[in-house]
Amino acid sequence: MSARLVISVLSCLISLFLTGCETTGLTPQQSLAVEARRRQIAMEPHGDYYIGRRFFIDHTHFWGYLRSPGQPWESARLVIMNERYQKIPNRLPEQPGDGGYAYGDDHNTEYRIWGRYTGRKVFDPNSNMVLPEFELRRWEIHNESPGWLFKPNERFNGSQLLRGEAGSTP
Repeated sequence: MSARLVISVLSCLISLFLTGCETTGLTPQQSLAVEARRRQIAMEPHGDYYIGRRFFIDHTHFWGYLRSPGQPWESARLVIMNERYQKIPNRLPEQPGDGGYAYGDDHNTEYRIWGRYTGRKVFDPNSNMVLPEFELRRWEIHNESPGWLFKPNERFNGSQLLRGEAGSTP
């Protein structure tokens, strides 16, 4: 009788796992990638810095997402950078005259970011969002091609955020 119980419990657990994959829309390989990233993030050294991911949508003024080391990207906040002490990474003209690199060419680059949240909220009229202000002090490139941001099956179309930002409406 106990073997039947074990088989029943295992089959329930397997069906829950497979159902969980279906509801998130992830393949088993993508689920493994999510777990691998979770472990990698958990091993990040803690400290007085943030991990930032540049997220560029044309004509908007937000910079991208910041999260604390060891925290998942789901906890990241979309921010507007205050450049009082330090210019943002890749501060380039929006329309370069020579056809070279432009503002936002570092989309999806991952940075280590030092600074602080000011406690202020800033309105970006082009995105119609009110976002937290982050006062940038220092930055360094962490990864120029880190891959997906929130889920491995996401597709960036160049004009929309990948998720709704809580508290970001005016």
